[in-house]
Amino acid sequence: MELELSEEQEALRQTVEDFARKEVAPVIGGFYEREEFPYDLVAKMGRMGLFGLPVSEEHGGMGGDYTALCIALEELGRVDSSVAITLEAGVSLGLMPIYRFGTDAQKARWLPSLVAGEHLGAFGLTEPGGGSDAGATRTTARLDGDEWVINGSKSFITNSGTDITSVVTVTAITGERDGGKKEISAILVPSGTPGFSVAPKYSKVGWNASDTHELSFDDCRVPAENLLGERGRGYAQFLSILDEGRVAIAALGTGLAQGCVDESVRYAHEREAFGHPIGSYQAIQFKIAEMETRAHTSRLAWYAAAAKMQACKPFKKEAAIAKLVSSNAAMDNARDATQVFGGYGFMNEFPVGRFYRDAKILEIGEGTSEVQKMLIARQLGL
Repeated sequence: MELELSEEQEALRQTVEDFARKEVAPVIGGFYEREEFPYDLVAKMGRMGLFGLPVSEEHGGMGGDYTALCIALEELGRVDSSVAITLEAGVSLGLMPIYRFGTDAQKARWLPSLVAGEHLGAFGLTEPGGGSDAGATRTTARLDGDEWVINGSKSFITNSGTDITSVVTVTAITGERDGGKKEISAILVPSGTPGFSVAPKYSKVGWNASDTHELSFDDCRVPAENLLGERGRGYAQFLSILDEGRVAIAALGTGLAQGCVDESVRYAHEREAFGHPIGSYQAIQFKIAEMETRAHTSRLAWYAAAAKMQACKPFKKEAAIAKLVSSNAAMDNARDATQVFGGYGFMNEFPVGRFYRDAKILEIGEGTSEVQKMLIARQLGL
């Protein structure tokens, strides 16, 4: 197994690292504290081609693969998670369902602007009463002539209420299967459709420069051709998208874990206590060494999952392992980095304070840690 990046991948990594350090780092703290969406940074990522990394050139993309996206996400995550999750959700949840399952007409309508980062897409799966039970969908969609009529609500939806959000893919019950099981389908709902409303943004603990809303649908009508993929396959389609997304989230979490190491090493050289830099004390050295070990292990986990995915081999277990390991690493490293910084780690002006606030959601979003353990156990035949 090749663990080194290719020349092309390393060039991409360096480009995104440079962007993150020079463009994102100097301004993101202000966006974060103002809880303001960074439109200019998103536009710059679009012009860099980051939203089109795993999309073919035929559809306006860079012709790369999912590994390229993950490399970019890790580098962004080393500096800020809000910007990183905007890219991750915009690609894996926004445009990839259309890219994977859309008709030629749907791809022609939606992909060009999504790939360019001019618009954002979102995916409405989670519901207020569902949480980890994604199959507990209550939102309904019934055919009325040549239109779907959608009623229900979705919660915690990323990129769903920005000024550049153009479409939300919504899972809804469209019928009943034999034995009384729900038939769940995915339907594209353009922003601004009558009956589709976006609640005010959530007040969140972290990811404060990213966009998250609750959505509601009240007799919302969209054309029948807005069905995405096969009727009744919406839930299954999303599960396959979620497996890919977990590898991407693992890369983001790895970036946060590595960012904690970066900041702690820098601070350990600068900060003095009892007449010496704190990095000269073994207690600090050991703590940072453990942090680096977690970040390194997390990177190996997402590399392994991405390698199997790119080889078109089953990777569900590896994706779950990567998600679990990286979210644990991010949370543990954020806590330890805050300890290294002492009182300054509790101040929002320092990146580690932001890292600490951002890390927790990685153990929850796109499948909780408990769900990842369940998936791993199932793959082991338990």
